[in-house]
Amino acid sequence: MQRARLADFLRTRRAALQPEDVGLPRGSRRRTGGLRREEVAALSAMSTDYYSRIEQQRGPQPSEQLLAAIARALRLTDQERDHLFRLGGYPVKPRAKPARSVNPGMARIFDNLPPDAAALVVTDLGETLRQTPLARELLGDGLAYEGLSASLHYRWFDDPAVRKIHPPEDHATVGRELVADLLRIHTRDGESSRAGEIVRALLARSPEFAALWRAHPVPGPVCARKRFVHVTTGALDLDCQILVDPDQSQSLLVYTATADSPAAAKLRRIGLNG
Repeated sequence: MQRARLADFLRTRRAALQPEDVGLPRGSRRRTGGLRREEVAALSAMSTDYYSRIEQQRGPQPSEQLLAAIARALRLTDQERDHLFRLGGYPVKPRAKPARSVNPGMARIFDNLPPDAAALVVTDLGETLRQTPLARELLGDGLAYEGLSASLHYRWFDDPAVRKIHPPEDHATVGRELVADLLRIHTRDGESSRAGEIVRALLARSPEFAALWRAHPVPGPVCARKRFVHVTTGALDLDCQILVDPDQSQSLLVYTATADSPAAAKLRRIGLNG
């Protein structure tokens, strides 16, 4: 518990609210802006003395239930609530996210892509939410998978056929990148998260994954240049541009080739064949 920072955070958020923001009358005798301690206490269903002791860096550590009540009273955003819990000495639990829903802003961008774009929207665990026809021809139908296999991080180590889209000499690199990314998410979300479920399953099923996991790989460049193999065109090198949604839960990946390059011609052929 970080008493001083917790107290300061509560004071600043209390001062930023007006009575009318929380449904309270302003009253004619109020001289200063912001909420009073007794008002926050009443909104949080706790005594004024208890709340005052938190702001004065006194008393016991408030429970998670009390911090949640204070967060509601102060109208904190999800990010501010997470910060409050960390200051109070509690781990932040990952929020459940809809597995197959594209965020509205990301959907608008995806819908305005040209029809010949090789693009897809994925979750942070590599679950395909939407993909263009060209992306499906190049990478396979990511929407055909369910359960843990919906995650590329999982099926790379569980389904050998998935690896056919990359040349064999790149398999070790791709596997290491996926494990490093999964380790990052697992560290962020914790053992009880979906990332934790994937890790437990792969540790039990894949010696290759287990060896990489024990090595603690660090993520490299985000969406670096990649080499692909397609059944009709053979090998092609593509650049990857990535747009990450503000809440970090989804990414738009767009694979491109230099204009008039052999790879660009191969992409066009793949699109025509599809």
